Amino acid sequence: MSAPAVLVHRTADLLASAVAARLLTRLVDLQSTGRVPSLVLTGGGIADQIHRAVATAAARDAVDWRRVQLWWGDERFLPPGDPDRNEVQVREALLDHVDLDPGRVHPMPADDGSADADAAAELYSEQLRRETSPEDHGTVPSFDILMLGIGPDGHVASLFPERPALYETRSVVAVHGSPKPPPTRISLTFASLNRAREVWFLASGESKARAVRLALGNAGRMQIPAAGVQGSARTLWLLDRAAASELPPGLSRIDSP
Repeated sequence: MSAPAVLVHRTADLLASAVAARLLTRLVDLQSTGRVPSLVLTGGGIADQIHRAVATAAARDAVDWRRVQLWWGDERFLPPGDPDRNEVQVREALLDHVDLDPGRVHPMPADDGSADADAAAELYSEQLRRETSPEDHGTVPSFDILMLGIGPDGHVASLFPERPALYETRSVVAVHGSPKPPPTRISLTFASLNRAREVWFLASGESKARAVRLALGNAGRMQIPAAGVQGSARTLWLLDRAAASELPPGLSRIDSP
């Protein structure tokens, strides 16, 4: 696993534009080698800003979006089209504005009445399994980029502190009784999140500062789930100054102008 790198931007707006540029550059670089990059999307306020920044960036069409595999790290188990679903939000912000191959877009199942959340989680795990290659050495693809938000309590995806899902060894889990509404969700587990080559944590705002400090300090993953995810090649913490205001002493960081 990689040691984390911390990059701090002055404001949330600058953070969003910088991450958008970084993402576009990384996708172009991966495609230039002949790869079909796999990107895991996340929800949340700063993620929405980033998606909108990507959609409006001058370099947006440098990426061949039909040659990108898109996954989700977690989802609210709500009816199709519900505006609180991460899928709906990212489609409105970004995906509806680029030319995609529908066969490479993998939203988590919605609550359409055909299956409960546990069955839906199993369906998503099967989707992941079908997209693996022999080089993955497992039942989950080795994602190129995994984007994650972090909650004020240190949760990532829908893995909340000291909840049963943290102990799950399968690739995808149904989350019942979430402390944050809605109560029923679907989430990748630690086993899947830690399959990513690059993990990008995204955080803005003072409310995230304590969780960021603990995740980069000595917290355990059961108390601060964000502490339990690292990229096999690279782990980036992409923060604004407010989210970085309580970083552990001595931690190396790069500040933007």
